[in-house]
Amino acid sequence: MTGFGFKMAAVFCLVAVVAGSWIAASAQTPNAGAPEIVLNGGTSGNVTFPHLRHQQKLVDCNLCHSVFSQKPGAIEALQAQGKLAKKEIMNTQCTKCHKEKQKAGEKTGPTTCTTCHVKG
Repeated sequence: MTGFGFKMAAVFCLVAVVAGSWIAASAQTPNAGAPEIVLNGGTSGNVTFPHLRHQQKLVDCNLCHSVFSQKPGAIEALQAQGKLAKKEIMNTQCTKCHKEKQKAGEKTGPTTCTTCHVKG
């Protein structure tokens, strides 16, 4: 390889590395949120929700977030607007999913209220 050919190959490699790094850095990563989220559980006590564990298990965020947005306080805001009943998420999302998985013989989370709600 001549000196000119070697320099062109080196420049090409450098451009490829820079372009690859730029593409990787600019790739959109969905908002993963906190690993754990403390949810307002009303008079029954707050719920420490293992958000990361659910993301890893369910993969599709829309399984939950089709009902409420990914913003802190979204559930409370919908309840305040009368668009979401007080226990609707817990009964139609959480407990229902856990009971279905339990029925299918899969390892799952709690199926009773007092397991998650902690008065403190």
